[in-house]
Amino acid sequence: MSFVTYVKGYIPFYRRNLKIALPVMFAQLGQAIVMLADTMMVGHLGTVELAAVSFGSSVFMIGFLFALGLSIGATPLIGKEYAAGGHRRSAIIFQNSILFDLGVSLILGGIMWGVSCFMDRMGQPDEVWPLAQVYFRISVYTLPFVLLFQSFRQFMEGIGNTKYAMVITLVGNLLNIFLNWVLIFGKLGCPMLGVAGAAYATLIARILMSIAFVVLFFVKRPLIRYFYFFGKKSFSRREIKGLAYVGIPIGSQMLLETLGMSLSSIMVGWFGAVALASHQIAMNLSSLTFMISSGLASATTIRVSHQIGVKDFKSMRKAGIASTHLSLVFSCVCAIILFFFRVQIASAFSVDPEVLELSSLLIAIVAIYQFGDGFQVVSIGALRGMSDVYAPMVVAIVCYLIVNLSMAYLLAVIFNWGAVGVWIAFMIELYLAAILLGLRFRHKTKLYR
Repeated sequence: MSFVTYVKGYIPFYRRNLKIALPVMFAQLGQAIVMLADTMMVGHLGTVELAAVSFGSSVFMIGFLFALGLSIGATPLIGKEYAAGGHRRSAIIFQNSILFDLGVSLILGGIMWGVSCFMDRMGQPDEVWPLAQVYFRISVYTLPFVLLFQSFRQFMEGIGNTKYAMVITLVGNLLNIFLNWVLIFGKLGCPMLGVAGAAYATLIARILMSIAFVVLFFVKRPLIRYFYFFGKKSFSRREIKGLAYVGIPIGSQMLLETLGMSLSSIMVGWFGAVALASHQIAMNLSSLTFMISSGLASATTIRVSHQIGVKDFKSMRKAGIASTHLSLVFSCVCAIILFFFRVQIASAFSVDPEVLELSSLLIAIVAIYQFGDGFQVVSIGALRGMSDVYAPMVVAIVCYLIVNLSMAYLLAVIFNWGAVGVWIAFMIELYLAAILLGLRFRHKTKLYR
């Protein structure tokens, strides 16, 4: 079979995957752009402020992404039921996911607030951690609203509708950026809040986004019918257990990945504010490109779960493979832009010559690992669609914790490569994870033949 013939066989799958993925990508990119705006605006306050946001957000993301991972468990469950015609069953899973996610937000929020009391003991510069603590504590208040929004979003993605979440997210993100400008710099008569202003802007935007999604369900007639299936008797311990069975491994995988990166961020902080500020710039750019692949991964989960629901296993396999092809294309474009424009990109975040020099080097590393990052997250999305959630968790333990942290300490501390060593360790772990997850997907698809 020629290459052209091979590609032509996948064109329908490229189109279907992109139809679902593009709205998710735009929504995810919008969120990443907000993070970039935070970094750019705070960066102009000073290196210490930028370092504080870097440290505070790194610690916050540990719990935040664990919570998001728990909510994602609803998507493949709802997707399979919806594809098989089980609308009432989909609604019941949805109702229980709301209760589950809100319960998680309260428990996890309390734990994270307790963690904030120990931020002065994490080896960060004395001028950095107090500002980081303020940013972190305000961010904790966003959890209930984020997870309420996620409950609605995961349901919509499960039934194959990704446009509503995209619109709400994009509007919310634009509002977030505007509020950043107002609250960070004290515009339109508001006090200048600095680092705290960035956190408050996010909190306000998250509240309004969750309210908007709830209102949407009562306004749109095709959606309101799902509320008709709601009731007191719909609460089910069995459904909660089902959500936990799928969600906990996903959350654990995301937790372990984030924990590895956050502990690495703490390690970067050992080398001073310049290293931490440069690290934050590179991390935000990495998050931006990751969101593209993450959106594609979400679409892959939906497509794979729907094909399993109708028992079309050949199409399930091709849908997963099509996403890996698209991921490689997107990764190539991102890598080229980041590598060749790394200096210009870095200069948009800081005017500090030391920060510019180091961040430019870190951005080059981000460019190099794009292929591994994109491939691994899409593979995870395909495996989630098959409800294979424990294997990615094991890979996360091996790659994100054991390999990443050991290599980071070796290269950064023992070899004295500093922040550069930490980011080379990121690259190693992502390519290893991509290989292992790709092999797992290949193995699982053979079982469905």
